[in-house]
Amino acid sequence: MNEPNSNKNIGRLLLDAGKLKLPDIELIEYCQKEQGLRFGEAAVKLGLVDEADILQILAQQFDYPYLQPGEEGFSEELVAAYHPFSSQVEAFRSLRSQLTLRWFNEEHKQLALVGVGSGEDCSLLAANLAIVFSQLGQRTVLVDANLRNNPTQHRLFNLPQSAGLSEVLNGRIGIEAIRKIPAFVDLSVLTAGTLPPNPQELLGRPGFRLLMRDLAKNYDATLLVTPNGLLYADTQNIVAETGAALLVVHRNHTRIKDARAVQAQILNAKAQILGVVINEF
Repeated sequence: MNEPNSNKNIGRLLLDAGKLKLPDIELIEYCQKEQGLRFGEAAVKLGLVDEADILQILAQQFDYPYLQPGEEGFSEELVAAYHPFSSQVEAFRSLRSQLTLRWFNEEHKQLALVGVGSGEDCSLLAANLAIVFSQLGQRTVLVDANLRNNPTQHRLFNLPQSAGLSEVLNGRIGIEAIRKIPAFVDLSVLTAGTLPPNPQELLGRPGFRLLMRDLAKNYDATLLVTPNGLLYADTQNIVAETGAALLVVHRNHTRIKDARAVQAQILNAKAQILGVVINEF
């Protein structure tokens, strides 16, 4: 009896991944035939693999990359990388859909995420959002434009603290500072680099505008992490170039007057506010 091609592919991928051996395949096929199960169901029922193994193989078949816990050394906070079928990541995908409908197209390819009162909030949101954009097959670059204190993208993605955005804006290095993330074919990250003494002036120079133009040519989606929008005016330089911002507030923490103050800064920079995300992450 011939197997469907999908079963053959799953079996071959599990073999290649070292999850199964040839005798296991024969046993699974027999179980399939006797109990009318699909290949993955039979393999799990026999205890030869678990549900996580099958989900990862299916993700490979449908070109939907994600990682097993601990793989690549990324932060566990990148739930979109390690737990793509969780309700939390479903919320990220829903946000991606809204942004795609409302903003991202051939004209609009760049978006700033602006945190009110905490840069940490938008850093985690941006990182996970960048992963789900890349899983859609969008060429995505995540730029850590928090040149103030505690930029986090290098830590989240297990990247060295080497040349990054500040060095690009200083003219010391070009866009080769952007690092591809091999685990996600369509994802790249530009870390903050060395924290400069004059971040607002750096972001106000023509070099930042030229960089943004280069990114618009080479990527379908550019997401920028900004510093605390309440404390620093850097955000105005950033949103003036992206043309749009997503405001990130924290439930039971962000004060309404603070959110309105940051909103006013964004509007003064003649940028749109696409929406407000209440972050419980």
